[in-house]
Amino acid sequence: MGFADLLNDVGGFGRFQWIHVTLLSIPGLLMASQNLLNNFTAGMPGHHCSIPNRTSIASSQNISQSEVDDRELLRAFIPMDASGTKLSKCTRYVDAQWHLLESNVSVIGHQANFSEPETEICLDGWTYDKTEFLSTVVSEWDLVCTLRPMKQMSQTIYMGGVLAGAIIFGGLSDRFGRKALLIWSYFQLATLGTCTAFSPSFMTYCIFRFMTGMAVSGVILNTVSLKVEWIPTKSRTLVGTLSSFFFTFGQMVLAGIAHSLRDWRKLQVAVCAPFFLFFLYSWWYSESARWLVLNRRSDEALKHIHHVARINHKPEMVEKITLEVLECHMHKEVQSSKTTHTAYDLIRTTVMRRISLCLMVVWFSTSFAYYGLAMDLQKFGVNIYLIQIIFGLVDFPAKLVALGSLTFLGRRITQGTCLLMSALMIFANIFVPTDMQSIRTTLACLGKAFTSASFTCIYLFTGELYPTVIRQTGMGFTSTMARVGSMAAPAVLILEEMLPALPSMIYGGAAVVAGIIAFFLPETLNIPLPDTIEDVEEKW
Repeated sequence: MGFADLLNDVGGFGRFQWIHVTLLSIPGLLMASQNLLNNFTAGMPGHHCSIPNRTSIASSQNISQSEVDDRELLRAFIPMDASGTKLSKCTRYVDAQWHLLESNVSVIGHQANFSEPETEICLDGWTYDKTEFLSTVVSEWDLVCTLRPMKQMSQTIYMGGVLAGAIIFGGLSDRFGRKALLIWSYFQLATLGTCTAFSPSFMTYCIFRFMTGMAVSGVILNTVSLKVEWIPTKSRTLVGTLSSFFFTFGQMVLAGIAHSLRDWRKLQVAVCAPFFLFFLYSWWYSESARWLVLNRRSDEALKHIHHVARINHKPEMVEKITLEVLECHMHKEVQSSKTTHTAYDLIRTTVMRRISLCLMVVWFSTSFAYYGLAMDLQKFGVNIYLIQIIFGLVDFPAKLVALGSLTFLGRRITQGTCLLMSALMIFANIFVPTDMQSIRTTLACLGKAFTSASFTCIYLFTGELYPTVIRQTGMGFTSTMARVGSMAAPAVLILEEMLPALPSMIYGGAAVVAGIIAFFLPETLNIPLPDTIEDVEEKW
Protein backbone atom coordinates (compact mmCIF):
# COMPACT_ATOMS: atom_id res chain seq x y z
CA MET A 1 0.00 0.00 0.00
CA GLY A 2 1.29 3.45 -0.87
CA PHE A 3 0.21 6.98 -1.73
CA ALA A 4 -1.02 5.80 -5.17
CA ASP A 5 -3.64 3.68 -3.39
CA LEU A 6 -4.81 6.68 -1.39
CA LEU A 7 -5.23 8.66 -4.60
CA ASN A 8 -7.42 5.89 -6.03
CA ASP A 9 -9.47 5.87 -2.80
CA VAL A 10 -10.26 9.58 -3.10
CA GLY A 11 -11.42 9.36 -6.70
CA GLY A 12 -8.38 8.59 -8.85
CA PHE A 13 -8.34 11.06 -11.71
CA GLY A 14 -11.45 12.91 -10.66
CA ARG A 15 -12.88 16.41 -10.74
CA PHE A 16 -10.07 17.84 -8.60
CA GLN A 17 -7.39 16.44 -10.89
CA TRP A 18 -9.10 17.86 -13.99
CA ILE A 19 -9.27 21.34 -12.46
CA HIS A 20 -5.77 21.06 -10.98
CA VAL A 21 -4.10 19.93 -14.23
CA THR A 22 -6.02 22.47 -16.35
CA LEU A 23 -5.07 25.43 -14.16
CA LEU A 24 -1.44 24.29 -14.12
CA SER A 25 -1.44 23.82 -17.90
CA ILE A 26 -2.98 27.15 -18.97
CA PRO A 27 0.27 29.10 -18.32
CA GLY A 28 1.87 26.67 -20.77
CA LEU A 29 0.17 28.63 -23.55
CA LEU A 30 2.65 31.43 -22.87
CA MET A 31 5.68 29.32 -21.91
CA ALA A 32 6.43 28.77 -25.60
CA SER A 33 6.29 32.55 -25.99
CA GLN A 34 9.06 32.92 -23.42
CA ASN A 35 11.45 30.39 -24.95
CA LEU A 36 10.83 31.35 -28.60
CA LEU A 37 10.29 35.08 -28.05
CA ASN A 38 13.72 35.95 -29.44
CA ASN A 39 12.57 34.95 -32.95
CA PHE A 40 10.36 38.05 -32.94
CA THR A 41 11.68 40.51 -30.36
CA ALA A 42 15.17 40.05 -31.82
CA GLY A 43 14.08 39.48 -35.41
CA MET A 44 16.56 40.68 -38.02
CA PRO A 45 14.78 43.15 -40.33
CA GLY A 46 16.17 43.99 -43.74
CA HIS A 47 18.61 46.90 -43.45
CA HIS A 48 21.20 49.01 -45.21
CA CYS A 49 23.34 52.02 -44.42
CA SER A 50 21.47 55.26 -43.86
CA ILE A 51 22.15 57.90 -46.53
CA PRO A 52 21.23 61.34 -45.19
CA ASN A 53 19.70 63.79 -47.69
CA ARG A 54 20.09 61.40 -50.62
CA THR A 55 17.13 62.96 -52.44
CA SER A 56 18.61 66.46 -52.31
CA ILE A 57 22.02 65.06 -53.36
CA ALA A 58 20.35 63.41 -56.35
CA SER A 59 18.62 66.66 -57.26
CA SER A 60 21.99 68.37 -57.35
CA GLN A 61 22.92 65.88 -60.09
CA ASN A 62 19.72 66.75 -62.02
CA ILE A 63 18.15 63.39 -61.12
CA SER A 64 14.51 63.62 -60.13
CA GLN A 65 12.36 61.01 -58.36
CA SER A 66 10.15 60.86 -61.42
CA GLU A 67 13.09 59.34 -63.33
CA VAL A 68 14.19 56.81 -60.68
CA ASP A 69 12.53 55.38 -57.60
CA ASP A 70 14.04 55.50 -54.15
CA ARG A 71 15.15 51.86 -54.21
CA GLU A 72 16.98 52.32 -57.50
CA LEU A 73 18.57 55.54 -56.25
CA LEU A 74 20.23 53.60 -53.40
CA ARG A 75 22.38 51.77 -55.95
CA ALA A 76 24.42 54.96 -56.34
CA PHE A 77 25.19 55.02 -52.63
CA ILE A 78 25.33 51.36 -51.54
CA PRO A 79 27.21 48.48 -53.22
CA MET A 80 25.64 45.07 -53.88
CA ASP A 81 26.39 42.13 -51.58
CA ALA A 82 28.34 39.02 -52.57
CA SER A 83 25.30 37.45 -54.26
CA GLY A 84 24.91 40.50 -56.50
CA THR A 85 21.13 40.57 -55.93
CA LYS A 86 20.79 42.58 -52.71
CA LEU A 87 22.18 45.80 -51.32
CA SER A 88 25.07 45.45 -48.90
CA LYS A 89 23.98 45.62 -45.27
CA CYS A 90 27.18 46.95 -43.75
CA THR A 91 28.97 49.20 -46.24
CA ARG A 92 28.32 52.21 -48.46
CA TYR A 93 30.28 54.12 -51.09
CA VAL A 94 32.46 56.99 -49.88
CA ASP A 95 31.37 58.93 -53.01
CA ALA A 96 28.10 58.44 -54.86
CA GLN A 97 28.48 56.25 -57.97
CA TRP A 98 26.09 57.98 -60.38
CA HIS A 99 27.26 55.94 -63.37
CA LEU A 100 25.47 52.92 -61.87
CA LEU A 101 22.19 54.64 -62.75
CA GLU A 102 23.11 55.48 -66.35
CA SER A 103 21.28 52.49 -67.77
CA ASN A 104 18.03 53.95 -66.43
CA VAL A 105 18.44 57.74 -66.39
CA SER A 106 20.37 60.47 -68.19
CA VAL A 107 22.99 61.97 -65.89
CA ILE A 108 24.04 65.45 -67.03
CA GLY A 109 27.53 66.74 -66.50
CA HIS A 110 28.82 63.49 -64.96
CA GLN A 111 31.96 61.69 -66.03
CA ALA A 112 31.78 58.06 -64.89
CA ASN A 113 34.64 56.56 -63.03
CA PHE A 114 34.61 52.78 -63.54
CA SER A 115 37.49 51.95 -61.19
CA GLU A 116 36.71 49.98 -58.03
CA PRO A 117 34.94 52.52 -55.80
CA GLU A 118 36.01 53.05 -52.21
CA THR A 119 33.59 51.96 -49.48
CA GLU A 120 33.16 52.70 -45.78
CA ILE A 121 31.17 51.41 -42.82
CA CYS A 122 27.73 52.80 -41.99
CA LEU A 123 28.80 56.03 -40.28
CA ASP A 124 25.24 57.39 -40.11
CA GLY A 125 23.59 54.23 -38.80
CA TRP A 126 21.13 52.00 -40.61
CA THR A 127 17.74 52.21 -42.23
CA TYR A 128 15.48 49.24 -41.41
CA ASP A 129 12.74 47.65 -43.46
CA LYS A 130 9.51 47.74 -41.45
CA THR A 131 7.56 45.29 -43.60
CA GLU A 132 8.04 42.32 -41.27
CA PHE A 133 8.83 44.05 -37.95
CA LEU A 134 8.00 47.58 -36.83
CA SER A 135 10.59 47.44 -34.07
CA THR A 136 12.93 44.81 -32.61
CA VAL A 137 15.86 44.94 -30.21
CA VAL A 138 18.05 44.64 -33.31
CA SER A 139 16.71 47.86 -34.83
CA GLU A 140 16.45 49.53 -31.39
CA TRP A 141 20.14 49.15 -30.58
CA ASP A 142 21.61 48.50 -34.07
CA LEU A 143 22.65 44.88 -33.40
CA VAL A 144 23.79 44.36 -36.98
CA CYS A 145 27.07 43.90 -38.83
CA THR A 146 29.87 43.79 -36.22
CA LEU A 147 27.26 43.65 -33.42
CA ARG A 148 25.24 40.88 -35.09
CA PRO A 149 26.45 38.19 -32.59
CA MET A 150 24.72 40.21 -29.84
CA LYS A 151 21.38 38.93 -31.15
CA GLN A 152 22.36 35.32 -30.45
CA MET A 153 24.03 36.35 -27.22
CA SER A 154 20.75 37.73 -25.86
CA GLN A 155 19.14 34.30 -26.35
CA THR A 156 22.16 32.58 -24.79
CA ILE A 157 21.90 34.91 -21.76
CA TYR A 158 18.18 34.12 -21.42
CA MET A 159 18.91 30.38 -21.55
CA GLY A 160 21.65 30.98 -18.99
CA GLY A 161 18.92 32.30 -16.71
CA VAL A 162 16.84 29.20 -17.37
CA LEU A 163 19.92 27.13 -16.47
CA ALA A 164 20.47 29.05 -13.23
CA GLY A 165 16.78 28.68 -12.40
CA ALA A 166 16.91 24.93 -12.92
CA ILE A 167 19.79 24.65 -10.44
CA ILE A 168 18.40 27.06 -7.85
CA PHE A 169 14.66 26.37 -7.95
CA GLY A 170 15.07 22.59 -8.18
CA GLY A 171 16.74 22.36 -4.78
CA LEU A 172 14.62 25.10 -3.18
CA SER A 173 11.32 23.43 -4.07
CA ASP A 174 12.42 20.16 -2.46
CA ARG A 175 13.10 22.21 0.67
CA PHE A 176 10.25 24.76 0.71
CA GLY A 177 7.59 23.02 -1.37
CA ARG A 178 6.31 23.02 -4.92
CA LYS A 179 3.45 25.48 -4.43
CA ALA A 180 5.45 28.25 -2.75
CA LEU A 181 8.18 28.21 -5.41
CA LEU A 182 5.63 28.09 -8.23
CA ILE A 183 3.75 31.11 -6.87
CA TRP A 184 7.01 33.03 -6.55
CA SER A 185 8.09 32.02 -10.08
CA TYR A 186 4.81 33.33 -11.54
CA PHE A 187 5.32 36.66 -9.77
CA GLN A 188 8.97 36.94 -10.79
CA LEU A 189 8.16 36.16 -14.42
CA ALA A 190 5.25 38.61 -14.56
CA THR A 191 7.15 41.46 -12.90
CA LEU A 192 10.58 41.17 -14.51
CA GLY A 193 9.19 40.09 -17.89
CA THR A 194 7.03 43.21 -18.03
CA CYS A 195 9.92 45.39 -16.86
CA THR A 196 11.98 44.04 -19.77
CA ALA A 197 9.75 46.01 -22.14
CA PHE A 198 10.94 49.26 -20.56
CA SER A 199 14.67 48.50 -20.81
CA PRO A 200 16.63 51.68 -21.63
CA SER A 201 19.68 49.77 -22.88
CA PHE A 202 20.68 46.40 -24.30
CA MET A 203 22.57 45.51 -21.11
CA THR A 204 19.48 46.16 -18.99
CA TYR A 205 17.42 44.12 -21.43
CA CYS A 206 19.79 41.15 -21.08
CA ILE A 207 19.75 41.35 -17.26
CA PHE A 208 15.95 41.30 -17.19
CA ARG A 209 15.87 38.42 -19.70
CA PHE A 210 18.27 36.43 -17.52
CA MET A 211 16.05 36.90 -14.46
CA THR A 212 12.95 36.05 -16.49
CA GLY A 213 14.65 32.86 -17.66
CA MET A 214 15.21 31.85 -14.03
CA ALA A 215 11.50 32.24 -13.35
CA VAL A 216 10.61 30.19 -16.43
CA SER A 217 12.59 27.27 -14.98
CA GLY A 218 10.79 27.61 -11.67
CA VAL A 219 7.42 27.49 -13.41
CA ILE A 220 8.25 24.47 -15.57
CA LEU A 221 9.88 22.32 -12.86
CA ASN A 222 7.25 22.92 -10.19
CA THR A 223 4.35 22.56 -12.61
CA VAL A 224 5.58 19.11 -13.66
CA SER A 225 5.98 17.95 -10.05
CA LEU A 226 2.64 19.30 -8.87
CA LYS A 227 0.95 17.45 -11.72
CA VAL A 228 2.60 14.03 -11.41
CA GLU A 229 2.37 13.99 -7.59
CA TRP A 230 -1.40 14.45 -7.61
CA ILE A 231 -2.43 12.06 -10.39
CA PRO A 232 -2.75 8.24 -10.44
CA THR A 233 -0.15 6.09 -12.15
CA LYS A 234 -2.29 5.13 -15.15
CA SER A 235 -3.19 8.75 -15.95
CA ARG A 236 0.35 10.11 -16.09
CA THR A 237 0.95 9.41 -19.79
CA LEU A 238 -2.30 11.02 -20.94
CA VAL A 239 -1.85 14.04 -18.67
CA GLY A 240 1.77 14.54 -19.68
CA THR A 241 0.97 14.47 -23.39
CA LEU A 242 -2.18 16.60 -23.20
CA SER A 243 -0.34 19.16 -21.06
CA SER A 244 2.34 19.45 -23.73
CA PHE A 245 -0.34 20.45 -26.24
CA PHE A 246 -0.72 23.73 -24.35
CA PHE A 247 2.93 24.49 -25.12
CA THR A 248 2.40 23.43 -28.75
CA PHE A 249 -0.68 25.61 -29.19
CA GLY A 250 1.24 28.39 -27.48
CA GLN A 251 3.67 28.48 -30.42
CA MET A 252 0.78 29.47 -32.69
CA VAL A 253 -0.52 31.93 -30.11
CA LEU A 254 2.93 33.55 -30.14
CA ALA A 255 2.85 33.87 -33.94
CA GLY A 256 -0.59 35.50 -33.78
CA ILE A 257 0.35 37.98 -31.05
CA ALA A 258 3.68 38.82 -32.72
CA HIS A 259 2.00 39.37 -36.10
CA SER A 260 -0.66 41.65 -34.64
CA LEU A 261 1.78 43.80 -32.64
CA ARG A 262 5.12 43.68 -34.54
CA ASP A 263 6.69 45.85 -31.86
CA TRP A 264 9.05 44.13 -29.44
CA ARG A 265 8.10 46.21 -26.40
CA LYS A 266 4.37 45.63 -26.83
CA LEU A 267 4.99 41.94 -27.52
CA GLN A 268 7.09 41.60 -24.37
CA VAL A 269 4.26 43.00 -22.23
CA ALA A 270 1.62 40.91 -24.00
CA VAL A 271 3.31 37.58 -23.20
CA CYS A 272 4.41 38.43 -19.62
CA ALA A 273 1.59 40.48 -18.07
CA PRO A 274 -0.89 37.52 -18.04
CA PHE A 275 1.33 35.82 -15.45
CA PHE A 276 -0.03 38.29 -12.90
CA LEU A 277 -3.36 36.50 -13.36
CA PHE A 278 -1.72 33.09 -12.98
CA PHE A 279 -0.03 34.39 -9.82
CA LEU A 280 -3.40 35.36 -8.33
CA TYR A 281 -5.18 32.05 -8.94
CA SER A 282 -2.14 29.90 -8.08
CA TRP A 283 -2.93 30.40 -4.37
CA TRP A 284 -5.76 27.90 -4.91
CA TYR A 285 -3.32 25.10 -5.77
CA SER A 286 -2.96 22.24 -3.31
CA GLU A 287 0.58 21.55 -2.16
CA SER A 288 1.88 18.08 -2.98
CA ALA A 289 0.62 15.77 -0.21
CA ARG A 290 3.52 13.43 -0.94
CA TRP A 291 6.00 16.23 -0.25
CA LEU A 292 4.17 17.34 2.90
CA VAL A 293 4.22 13.84 4.40
CA LEU A 294 7.89 13.36 3.58
CA ASN A 295 8.66 16.69 5.26
CA ARG A 296 6.88 15.73 8.51
CA ARG A 297 3.79 17.85 7.80
CA SER A 298 1.28 15.02 7.71
CA ASP A 299 -1.51 17.13 9.28
CA GLU A 300 -1.43 19.53 6.31
CA ALA A 301 -1.23 16.62 3.86
CA LEU A 302 -4.34 15.06 5.43
CA LYS A 303 -6.30 18.33 5.03
CA HIS A 304 -5.38 18.44 1.32
CA ILE A 305 -6.37 14.80 0.82
CA HIS A 306 -9.74 15.44 2.51
CA HIS A 307 -10.18 18.51 0.31
CA VAL A 308 -9.53 16.38 -2.78
CA ALA A 309 -11.97 13.71 -1.59
CA ARG A 310 -14.77 16.27 -1.20
CA ILE A 311 -14.18 17.81 -4.65
CA ASN A 312 -14.11 14.31 -6.19
CA HIS A 313 -17.47 13.50 -4.52
CA LYS A 314 -15.93 10.98 -2.11
CA PRO A 315 -17.03 12.48 1.24
CA GLU A 316 -17.09 9.08 2.91
CA MET A 317 -13.29 8.87 2.56
CA VAL A 318 -12.88 11.92 4.83
CA GLU A 319 -13.81 9.74 7.80
CA LYS A 320 -11.93 6.68 6.62
CA ILE A 321 -8.59 8.36 5.86
CA THR A 322 -7.12 9.41 9.17
CA LEU A 323 -3.64 10.53 10.12
CA GLU A 324 -2.81 6.99 11.19
CA VAL A 325 -4.00 5.57 7.84
CA LEU A 326 -1.97 8.15 5.92
CA GLU A 327 1.22 7.51 7.85
CA CYS A 328 0.68 3.76 7.64
CA HIS A 329 0.45 3.97 3.85
CA MET A 330 3.63 6.03 3.69
CA HIS A 331 5.56 4.55 6.64
CA LYS A 332 8.47 3.41 4.47
CA GLU A 333 8.71 6.75 2.71
CA VAL A 334 8.53 8.71 5.99
CA GLN A 335 11.36 6.64 7.48
CA SER A 336 13.48 7.31 4.39
CA SER A 337 12.75 11.04 4.48
CA LYS A 338 14.42 11.37 7.87
CA THR A 339 17.68 11.18 5.96
CA THR A 340 18.86 14.47 4.47
CA HIS A 341 19.23 14.27 0.71
CA THR A 342 21.61 16.26 -1.50
CA ALA A 343 22.47 16.37 -5.19
CA TYR A 344 25.17 13.78 -4.47
CA ASP A 345 22.39 11.21 -3.93
CA LEU A 346 21.62 11.45 -7.65
CA ILE A 347 24.87 9.63 -8.43
CA ARG A 348 25.66 7.92 -5.10
CA THR A 349 24.01 4.57 -5.86
CA THR A 350 24.38 2.40 -8.96
CA VAL A 351 20.91 2.72 -10.49
CA MET A 352 20.53 6.40 -9.62
CA ARG A 353 23.91 7.10 -11.18
CA ARG A 354 22.99 5.30 -14.40
CA ILE A 355 19.65 7.13 -14.59
CA SER A 356 21.20 10.54 -13.96
CA LEU A 357 24.04 10.18 -16.47
CA CYS A 358 21.72 8.88 -19.21
CA LEU A 359 19.15 11.60 -18.57
CA MET A 360 21.82 14.31 -18.74
CA VAL A 361 22.74 13.24 -22.27
CA VAL A 362 19.12 12.87 -23.39
CA TRP A 363 18.07 16.25 -21.98
CA PHE A 364 21.07 18.01 -23.54
CA SER A 365 20.60 16.56 -27.02
CA THR A 366 16.83 17.02 -27.10
CA SER A 367 17.11 20.70 -26.21
CA PHE A 368 20.20 21.20 -28.39
CA ALA A 369 18.48 19.86 -31.53
CA TYR A 370 15.13 21.51 -30.72
CA TYR A 371 16.46 25.04 -30.34
CA GLY A 372 18.89 24.55 -33.22
CA LEU A 373 15.84 24.11 -35.44
CA ALA A 374 13.37 26.44 -33.70
CA MET A 375 15.51 29.53 -33.11
CA ASP A 376 16.57 30.34 -36.69
CA LEU A 377 13.26 30.63 -38.53
CA GLN A 378 14.37 33.39 -40.90
CA LYS A 379 16.76 31.05 -42.75
CA PHE A 380 13.85 29.21 -44.39
CA GLY A 381 12.97 32.11 -46.66
CA VAL A 382 9.30 31.83 -45.63
CA ASN A 383 7.23 34.42 -43.77
CA ILE A 384 8.46 34.10 -40.17
CA TYR A 385 4.94 34.22 -38.70
CA LEU A 386 3.76 31.49 -41.06
CA ILE A 387 6.72 29.20 -40.37
CA GLN A 388 6.14 29.61 -36.61
CA ILE A 389 2.54 28.44 -37.06
CA ILE A 390 3.67 25.52 -39.24
CA PHE A 391 6.27 24.53 -36.64
CA GLY A 392 3.50 24.52 -34.03
CA LEU A 393 1.02 22.57 -36.17
CA VAL A 394 3.40 19.68 -36.91
CA ASP A 395 3.74 19.07 -33.17
CA PHE A 396 0.11 17.95 -32.84
CA PRO A 397 0.30 14.75 -34.94
CA ALA A 398 3.81 14.06 -33.60
CA LYS A 399 2.64 14.21 -29.99
CA LEU A 400 -0.46 12.13 -30.71
CA VAL A 401 1.81 9.45 -32.15
CA ALA A 402 4.05 9.84 -29.10
CA LEU A 403 1.00 9.41 -26.83
CA GLY A 404 0.16 6.11 -28.48
CA SER A 405 3.76 4.99 -28.33
CA LEU A 406 4.16 6.01 -24.67
CA THR A 407 0.99 4.12 -23.76
CA PHE A 408 1.62 0.88 -25.64
CA LEU A 409 5.37 0.67 -26.31
CA GLY A 410 6.65 2.45 -23.21
CA ARG A 411 8.82 5.43 -22.41
CA ARG A 412 12.22 4.01 -23.30
CA ILE A 413 11.40 2.96 -26.87
CA THR A 414 9.51 6.20 -27.54
CA GLN A 415 12.34 8.36 -26.23
CA GLY A 416 15.06 6.62 -28.20
CA THR A 417 13.05 6.41 -31.42
CA CYS A 418 12.05 10.09 -31.38
CA LEU A 419 15.67 11.18 -31.02
CA LEU A 420 16.92 8.86 -33.77
CA MET A 421 14.16 9.97 -36.17
CA SER A 422 14.91 13.65 -35.51
CA ALA A 423 18.58 12.94 -36.30
CA LEU A 424 17.53 11.26 -39.58
CA MET A 425 15.54 14.35 -40.63
CA ILE A 426 18.41 16.70 -39.75
CA PHE A 427 20.97 14.61 -41.66
CA ALA A 428 18.64 14.29 -44.69
CA ASN A 429 18.40 18.08 -44.92
CA ILE A 430 22.17 18.33 -45.43
CA PHE A 431 21.84 16.70 -48.86
CA VAL A 432 18.94 18.86 -50.08
CA PRO A 433 20.03 21.83 -52.28
CA THR A 434 19.41 25.24 -50.75
CA ASP A 435 17.16 26.30 -53.63
CA MET A 436 14.68 23.51 -52.76
CA GLN A 437 13.23 25.47 -49.84
CA SER A 438 9.93 23.56 -49.65
CA ILE A 439 11.68 20.21 -49.12
CA ARG A 440 14.17 21.71 -46.66
CA THR A 441 11.34 23.31 -44.68
CA THR A 442 9.36 20.03 -44.66
CA LEU A 443 12.31 18.04 -43.33
CA ALA A 444 13.04 20.72 -40.72
CA CYS A 445 9.40 20.59 -39.59
CA LEU A 446 9.56 16.81 -39.24
CA GLY A 447 12.81 17.09 -37.29
CA LYS A 448 11.21 19.70 -35.03
CA ALA A 449 8.16 17.45 -34.55
CA PHE A 450 10.27 14.51 -33.37
CA THR A 451 12.30 16.68 -30.99
CA SER A 452 9.04 18.09 -29.57
CA ALA A 453 7.76 14.55 -29.03
CA SER A 454 11.08 13.77 -27.35
CA PHE A 455 10.55 16.72 -24.99
CA THR A 456 7.06 15.45 -24.13
CA CYS A 457 8.49 12.06 -23.25
CA ILE A 458 11.54 13.23 -21.30
CA TYR A 459 9.55 15.48 -18.94
CA LEU A 460 7.23 12.60 -18.10
CA PHE A 461 10.04 10.01 -18.04
CA THR A 462 12.27 12.02 -15.68
CA GLY A 463 9.44 12.66 -13.20
CA GLU A 464 8.75 8.93 -13.11
CA LEU A 465 12.36 7.82 -12.72
CA TYR A 466 13.34 10.00 -9.75
CA PRO A 467 11.91 9.31 -6.26
CA THR A 468 9.74 11.88 -4.45
CA VAL A 469 12.37 12.67 -1.79
CA ILE A 470 14.69 14.09 -4.44
CA ARG A 471 12.49 14.46 -7.51
CA GLN A 472 12.80 18.22 -7.86
CA THR A 473 16.54 18.14 -7.32
CA GLY A 474 16.77 15.47 -10.01
CA MET A 475 14.55 17.41 -12.40
CA GLY A 476 16.66 20.51 -11.83
CA PHE A 477 19.93 18.60 -12.19
CA THR A 478 19.10 16.83 -15.45
CA SER A 479 17.19 19.70 -17.03
CA THR A 480 20.27 21.80 -16.36
CA MET A 481 21.80 19.93 -19.28
CA ALA A 482 18.83 20.95 -21.41
CA ARG A 483 19.63 24.58 -20.64
CA VAL A 484 23.26 24.01 -21.56
CA GLY A 485 22.02 22.55 -24.84
CA SER A 486 19.71 25.51 -25.49
CA MET A 487 22.59 27.90 -24.74
CA ALA A 488 24.95 26.03 -27.08
CA ALA A 489 22.47 25.76 -29.97
CA PRO A 490 22.61 29.44 -31.08
CA ALA A 491 26.42 29.46 -30.77
CA VAL A 492 26.72 26.46 -33.11
CA LEU A 493 24.87 28.40 -35.83
CA ILE A 494 27.93 30.67 -36.10
CA LEU A 495 29.84 27.68 -37.55
CA GLU A 496 27.63 27.92 -40.63
CA GLU A 497 30.02 30.56 -41.99
CA MET A 498 32.83 27.98 -42.00
CA LEU A 499 30.81 25.09 -43.47
CA PRO A 500 27.04 25.40 -44.12
CA ALA A 501 26.36 21.76 -43.21
CA LEU A 502 28.41 21.78 -39.98
CA PRO A 503 25.63 22.89 -37.57
CA SER A 504 23.28 20.20 -38.91
CA MET A 505 25.98 17.56 -38.56
CA ILE A 506 26.51 18.55 -34.93
CA TYR A 507 22.78 18.71 -34.09
CA GLY A 508 22.13 15.35 -35.77
CA GLY A 509 25.17 13.67 -34.22
CA ALA A 510 24.10 14.70 -30.72
CA ALA A 511 20.59 13.32 -31.32
CA VAL A 512 22.01 9.96 -32.49
CA VAL A 513 24.18 9.58 -29.38
CA ALA A 514 21.28 10.47 -27.07
CA GLY A 515 18.87 8.18 -28.94
CA ILE A 516 21.16 5.20 -28.33
CA ILE A 517 21.76 6.10 -24.68
CA ALA A 518 18.00 6.43 -24.04
CA PHE A 519 17.66 2.66 -24.48
CA PHE A 520 19.79 2.16 -21.35
CA LEU A 521 17.15 3.82 -19.12
CA PRO A 522 14.69 1.68 -17.07
CA GLU A 523 11.10 1.36 -18.29
CA THR A 524 8.45 3.10 -16.14
CA LEU A 525 5.23 2.24 -18.01
CA ASN A 526 2.42 1.48 -15.49
CA ILE A 527 4.88 1.46 -12.56
CA PRO A 528 3.95 3.46 -9.40
CA LEU A 529 6.07 6.53 -8.67
CA PRO A 530 9.07 5.69 -6.48
CA ASP A 531 9.14 7.66 -3.22
CA THR A 532 12.60 6.74 -1.92
CA ILE A 533 16.03 6.03 -3.34
CA GLU A 534 15.65 2.48 -2.03
CA ASP A 535 12.51 2.10 -4.18
CA VAL A 536 14.56 3.02 -7.26
CA GLU A 537 17.36 0.59 -6.41
CA GLU A 538 14.92 -2.27 -5.73
CA LYS A 539 12.78 -1.74 -8.85
CA TRP A 540 15.56 -1.31 -11.39
